[in-house]
Amino acid sequence: MPRSIKKGPFVDEHLATKVEAMNASGQRRVIQTWSRRSTVTPDMVGHTIAVHDGRKHVPVYITEAMVGHKLGEFALTRTFRYHAAQEKATRRRS
Repeated sequence: MPRSIKKGPFVDEHLATKVEAMNASGQRRVIQTWSRRSTVTPDMVGHTIAVHDGRKHVPVYITEAMVGHKLGEFALTRTFRYHAAQEKATRRRS
């Protein structure tokens, strides 16, 4: 169930203050965060936010198309290696 429109988008307070400080100073540095649940707002566009994926911070450059989505959507937590059936097929060929 989505969040109420009356409440507005959820953004962790510490992340919002970091983005506001960067906008006020005009700097463009990477902001590290563990807040995968925060929603991307128009204030964040143009910044690079390093989102934690469980083991490392993945840098994500925020664009207009990302507004309204959660930060966690852009830092995948699982790395796809290969299909097991694919590996068997390659072993038979060699």
